[in-house]
This record gives sequence, C-alpha cells and structure tokens, in this order.
Amino acid sequence: MFKLYQSQPSGNCYKIRLLLTQLEIPFEKIEIDIFKKESRTSAFLDKNLNGRVPVLETENRQFLPESNAVLYYLSEGTNFFPEDRFERAQVMQWLFFEQYSHEPYIATSRYWISLLGKPEEYRQQLEQKREPGYAALGVMEKHLGDRDFFVGNHYSIADIALFAYTHVADEGGFDLSGFPQILAWIERIKAQPKYISIKE
Repeated sequence: MFKLYQSQPSGNCYKIRLLLTQLEIPFEKIEIDIFKKESRTSAFLDKNLNGRVPVLETENRQFLPESNAVLYYLSEGTNFFPEDRFERAQVMQWLFFEQYSHEPYIATSRYWISLLGKPEEYRQQLEQKREPGYAALGVMEKHLGDRDFFVGNHYSIADIALFAYTHVADEGGFDLSGFPQILAWIERIKAQPKYISIKE
C-alpha cells in the first residue's frame, strides 16, 4: 500500500490525496507536524533531503517528494494524463506554472494568514504577494474563457494541481469574486467523481 507523508492543511498534500482517491488507490496517511519541525528530523530527511511534505512512499519502499512529480507518477497511463504528446507537454506547462507563478504567492499568503495566523506580522510580505498572485489568477481566468478544463478540455492533473490552492485562495486574502470563469471551474472540479475536500 502507498503511504503519504503529509500535513493535512497543505494544498500540496491535498493534491495527492485527491488524485489517489479519484484513482481509487488505497493509501495510508502519515501526518507530519511541520509546526513542530517533524519534517526536519533525521528520519524524515532520509525520505526527503529537502525536508518537506508531501512524500509518497511506493509499495516498493521508494520515496518520491514534490507534489507535482507525484501527480505525474500516479497519473501516467490513466485518464488524468493525456495520451497526446502536445497535451502531455501542456499539462507539464501548467504544473510548472502552478509551482513558479501561482503557489509562491497564493499558497504562501494562505500559510501566513490562515495557518500561522500572523497577518500583521507578515503584512509587508503579503502586500508584495498581491499583484503577482492576482496576475496568476488573471492568466487562469483568461485561459478558462473558452474551455471547461485546462488541457484538452477534460479533467487532468493540471486541474488538480491548480485547484488545490486556488479554491482556498480566500484564506490567503485573495478575492475570487472578479473571476467568474475560475469560480465556474471550481464547481466543475467539485462535481467530479470521487471528489474529496481538503479537510478529508
């Protein structure tokens, strides 16, 4: 059975739980308390030298960190990863976009505000995250203007990767009311078979 070393509130960990559930793959959750620095212990660093969750342990006791790498690993050969060569590259494009242009602004803001509960302490940094965060949402909104999903007009790991932190962007102080295409896309994701919430 797969084991997922995770922190429950993390969107990066949620991505993997959602895909595993939708693929109907049994897995064991192993909670790592990042606030108590449990991801920095020698035992955990043996699994991921970068000292971060999530980490997927395969049935062969191989350890794979980095959420989008795990999504790719689990989705190959399934309906969540396209067969078409160009569409596969487009999926990777959006995975890179999520980690480089989206997550550093929207997810980090959520972490400071909702998980650490220190919006005043991080006020200056939060202000610096606003413009690039909204810019990322603007790219997504425009892309979704004539399609239901991000690649090939069908649900894939590109959607899962972007959904994880976008649907809780309000917890990082981002107002989605001006992004109707994103809001409609969020509802389409929630309507997918075997959907689970970030709290599950």
